[in-house]
This record gives sequence, structure tokens and C-alpha cells, in this order.
Amino acid sequence: MKKNKTPTVASAESAAQGGNTPELSFARSALGLSLMAQLQNGSASYQRIADYFLRNQVKVTALGIEDLAEECRVSTATISRFARELGFTNYAALKNQIADTVQVIFSPVEKLRHTIESADAAATPAQASLQAALTNVQACSQGLDETALQSVIRQISKAATVYVMGFGLSSHLAAMLALHLQPFCQRVVEVVSYGGTEVAAGNLMHAGPQDVLIVISFPRYALDAIRLTQFARDHGAGVVAITDSAASPLAQLSDQIILAPCHHAVLPSSASAAIAVIEALVSCLMTSNKQNVEKAMQLTQALSAYLHHNDNIPRTPQLESRKPKK
Repeated sequence: MKKNKTPTVASAESAAQGGNTPELSFARSALGLSLMAQLQNGSASYQRIADYFLRNQVKVTALGIEDLAEECRVSTATISRFARELGFTNYAALKNQIADTVQVIFSPVEKLRHTIESADAAATPAQASLQAALTNVQACSQGLDETALQSVIRQISKAATVYVMGFGLSSHLAAMLALHLQPFCQRVVEVVSYGGTEVAAGNLMHAGPQDVLIVISFPRYALDAIRLTQFARDHGAGVVAITDSAASPLAQLSDQIILAPCHHAVLPSSASAAIAVIEALVSCLMTSNKQNVEKAMQLTQALSAYLHHNDNIPRTPQLESRKPKK
């Protein structure tokens, strides 16, 4: 069984310079790594607290212990024990450390977020939705880790089979990614496809160390996606997750994680940044070597006969004008 890998980062300052989203930088700070450990191995109560901290770093700095206990559905005594477990004397000391870490990583982001939220207050639902999509894509672009992306490209290029999995709305994202990857990988399997869990499990049966699973999941996370990802990992397959947060249950099961913010005022999540990530990933793969560029050209030539252009527009036969007989 493969052990979970947790990236080691010495401090919040070094994490902030790594080209990641602020949320991922926080998760890779010294405090964030402690929270990730509790999220993975702590009690159910500790997992809820760690999850809340990892998703709401800025909000936590304004919460008293009673408010936090209510948000996490635990007692104030549990919050205090959690703080001591992480090496702090009390919750106040832990909150101060979170504030210091947030100050390093989040300050520019929070200014931008405040500006956007102020503009959204007067927006219609349609405008707010479009603004959320733009914000998510912009945040994704600013936080894209090029080094991690190139590592994913190398992993995909070497894989005997690339499995792509998503349930629910994520199944459409998985289908899009699988279609894009098809010409450039040795073998691509869309795990869920037309079926459900049973079909997905059958498709993953033979996954092994020579393969890679790309799993896509956003709130609300599909339990089957988590279980089948664990199955693939237990059988030695590499795992790449496209998800929204370092606190996502998929993050702990993955060798590589690509974050796509999915905030939305109405919907459970937005797919705009996920689509942008998929297009960025495939673009990098296509241009990663000359062979892929040639494959792209060959694919375009093969499809040209089936695409709309002036040379293949069927012409309507012209009827000869007939003069009436005298």
C-alpha cells in the first residue's frame, strides 16, 4: 500500500513564494501541515476542526472560541484540547498563529476578495454568477504551480493507462478531459462513462503501478470517488486530483493536486476554473514534445473532412428554368 505523501515546507514565507494558491500555501505552511495531519489521522471532532481551519483561515481569525465550537459542532473544551494537541497553550495562541500565517499569505488576496464582494453586492444573480466564474479563473491563474503541472504532464506521458474519473457533474469534466487526452496518451479510460459505481470499479480493476488515475471532484464530494481513489492508490497507481481545496478528501490520497477554486453564491460549486485547468493541462501536454505536436496536426487533418468549411458545404442543385410551352 502506498503511503500518503505530504509536501514539506519550512515556513509560510517559503510556501507563499511557491506559486501556489493561497489556500494550498497555507496548507503547506508549518501550521497547515499540522492541521493536515489532524485532518488525516485525528478524531472525528479534530478532523472537523482541522477541515474548518483549512477552508476558512481568514474567518477563523475573527471567531471566538464559542463561535468556532458552534461552527464545528464541538464543545469549547474540544477546541482547547485541539489547540494544545498542536502545541499551543490555548485557542487564543493558535488563533494568533493563524493570523500571522494569513498575514503573510493572504493579504493581497483578501484585498481583492473584499473589492469583488463589494461589487457583487449590487449585482444581479446572473452578473454575480459570471463574476464568480471570472474570479475563480483569475485566482486559478494566479495560483497555478507550473512545476507541479509539469510533473503531472510527465506522469501522464509515461503512464501505460490514464484513468479519468468523476461522478455527478464532475463526470462531464472527466469526459471532456478524457476526450482531450485520447490522442496523446497510450491508453485513456473514462472510468464512470455511461455507468455508475459498478462500472467504475470494473474499469479500475486492473489499475497498477504503471498507471495514473486523474480524479475530479468538487463540493459536494462524491463518496464513491473517494473510495475508488483509495482503491487505485492501494494498488499502486499514481493519483492526480483536480479539486478545490487542500482540505478536500482527495488531497490526502493524491501524489499531485491541482486546485481549481469553485466558489459560487448560488450553486454548490462552479466548474469554470476546473474547465480552465483542464484546458491548461491538455495544452501543456500537447506542446510537451514534438511527437504530440505532430499527433495534433494529424488529428486535425483526419477530422478536416468532417468539419464545416467552404469546400465541403453541400450545394443545393439549381433547377433549370423551363419556359412554358406554347
